Amino acid sequence: MERRLFLKSAIAASSVATAVGAGLLTPSTVFAASAKFKDLSGVAVSNAAGASEGSFKFKAPKIAENGAVVPMEVNASKIDNVSNVSLLVANNATQLAASFNLSGALGFVSTRIKMGKTSKVHALVTAGGATTRVTKEVKVTIGGCGG
Repeated sequence: MERRLFLKSAIAASSVATAVGAGLLTPSTVFAASAKFKDLSGVAVSNAAGASEGSFKFKAPKIAENGAVVPMEVNASKIDNVSNVSLLVANNATQLAASFNLSGALGFVSTRIKMGKTSKVHALVTAGGATTRVTKEVKVTIGGCGG
């Protein structure tokens, strides 16, 4: 039975590799480049502009050694009816780095985002139709040298 599974997997992998090599299977539109995502990002940016100062906890490092994996944590568990938690990076090409729609869940999110360079990061929490914001500055360094 193991030999059959191996052969099936090998044939499937070679088929996919052939399709990729021939240009038949390419990621022509990634979600971040789609119009739908750009619309979501625009809505989040406009919500951030009109948001009041939030009372939730937002943890972000002051210095990030690797901009590809910057840990973020938003804790709005003491706020009722949290429907969305979003993270915006002001200096990224597309500001919306993450958005979580919550329905009946605790308002707590822990994730890692990508940052191109030093920037302000806005954490947005929407609860009961009102959006609040907490902002932190995160410095992205090369190699963690602080420069």
